[in-house]
Amino acid sequence: MPKIVHGDAVFRVDPGKPPDYATDNPLLKLLGLVERSRLAAEREHYDSLSLQYLYPHRWLELYGPSGGDADQLDPERQDVKTDFQKQNVRDFRLADTRAVRGWATAGDRRVPFLQLAYRGGPDSALWRAAGGLGDTVGCTVSVRGDAPVTLRAPYDEESDFYTVELWGHDGNGLRELLGERGRAALDLGLLQPRPDLVPGDAGDFARDVLTGRDLREVSPRHALHPVLPLHLDVRWTADAGGGGAADPAQGTVRLGFEMRVRGWDAYLSVGTSPTPHGGVGFLEYRTLFSDYGRWAGSGDLTRALEPYNLDAFGAKGHRSGDGEPFLAVNYMDLHVLDPACGIGLHRHRDNQEVFLMLEGDGLMVIGDWADSGTRTRSFEIRRLPAGHLALLKGGNLHGLLNPTDQRASLFMFGGYD
Repeated sequence: MPKIVHGDAVFRVDPGKPPDYATDNPLLKLLGLVERSRLAAEREHYDSLSLQYLYPHRWLELYGPSGGDADQLDPERQDVKTDFQKQNVRDFRLADTRAVRGWATAGDRRVPFLQLAYRGGPDSALWRAAGGLGDTVGCTVSVRGDAPVTLRAPYDEESDFYTVELWGHDGNGLRELLGERGRAALDLGLLQPRPDLVPGDAGDFARDVLTGRDLREVSPRHALHPVLPLHLDVRWTADAGGGGAADPAQGTVRLGFEMRVRGWDAYLSVGTSPTPHGGVGFLEYRTLFSDYGRWAGSGDLTRALEPYNLDAFGAKGHRSGDGEPFLAVNYMDLHVLDPACGIGLHRHRDNQEVFLMLEGDGLMVIGDWADSGTRTRSFEIRRLPAGHLALLKGGNLHGLLNPTDQRASLFMFGGYD
């Protein structure tokens, strides 16, 4: 169940003095990190449209309500649905771990990759715990609950991060397929062939082999599965072999690629219906989210409730763990984002919401305002192309940027917060 993190801050805004969103905008701050990210090999080896970024955060600061509610800084009591200011993120502080995944290409092979990185420098938690760090640190990782594996993560001067990038390639002939940068990354250990940790084949989800199948049961261990989340437990150590000071000192950082994106390339099932509903011809369908028929009990559209949540009928006082087995909709909008227009980072305490990209492209951010219990609170960023939608849940925060020179159009529906 989502739990509010009371260690976050709420910034009181004087009535009649709206915030200055043009200065130090947190959406631009976050997406600037994406622009500065560094991958191990040459740029042409990566499918840039497939990249997904994960930034765990330690702390959030939100703006307080506007008008007469300016002094109501307790989010459990911020119940005015028409006050959007109270949702908006003012600032954040990131943790030291970051992750990226996507598709990489070597010759005629397309393989998944996963990069794990830890911030260098004396202000990182591991540096402080160890009293200094050397040229390499240890990265102990468990993928999908498997036995943990300790990896050597060398320091990358270009990014100022200790980094290990794992490719789902067996390594045979890989060196000859890379350029100078990629070969240097192999030699240093920044790039490591590890198909055991990042398994998956590019053809596993080809349309012609999926008719009528439940995609959740197709290659469920695939590192880039289109509908199943990928969870990793990570622990960094001052010693490359896994010993010495550690971050975290106890337990692990729980990373999760969880963003619910569905569309032409990501769905529960696909098939063809002849004479649909007594009509004529053939209809090709894709089931995106469902709690009906064979999908009953999936919980895809269920909303978990805490006592502070307003339910679909505007009532509070539920028991923790109660839920609504449906997606409540009380608005439907069409939006057009001009080039470089962005919907700012803001949280949803109560409601679910859907962003369907009709035309154009966007960078979607969905993260954690509340603690979901499934991963360390994070920002997750990935492309939202036309014909795809993103679903967010209560307790999430989100934003969307049009980074292109063309307009982008959206159909949005769900519940206001």
